[in-house]
Amino acid sequence: MTMEKGVEDRGTRHPSRVTDVERAKRWRVPQGAIYLLEDMCKGCGFCIEFCPREVLERAEHYNAKGYHPPEVADPEACVLCGFCELVCPDFAIWTERETTETTEEPHHQGTKTPRTPK
Repeated sequence: MTMEKGVEDRGTRHPSRVTDVERAKRWRVPQGAIYLLEDMCKGCGFCIEFCPREVLERAEHYNAKGYHPPEVADPEACVLCGFCELVCPDFAIWTERETTETTEEPHHQGTKTPRTPK
């Protein structure tokens, strides 16, 4: 199966039985990723119509149900607002923020700032 440009076929931390069987399409966006379970989508277009940044568009291909699922048209415009997840009646699309772990402790933790006399 050939994947479209910018799309990765990967697993996710999304807590769903479906993702154990069906692999989600993944698009990298500046702050994380957008995931889509294509064959769960019924093509209602809510995510496309109501995306405030016009990140999504209707795909030209069909999913297993015979509908045109969404695809990411402008990944750089995505700010991971999560509105696509909120309006999807099929729970077929979701976002995940990229987490960055820091090994450096902030200087203020565990230390007291000396008080200056008045």
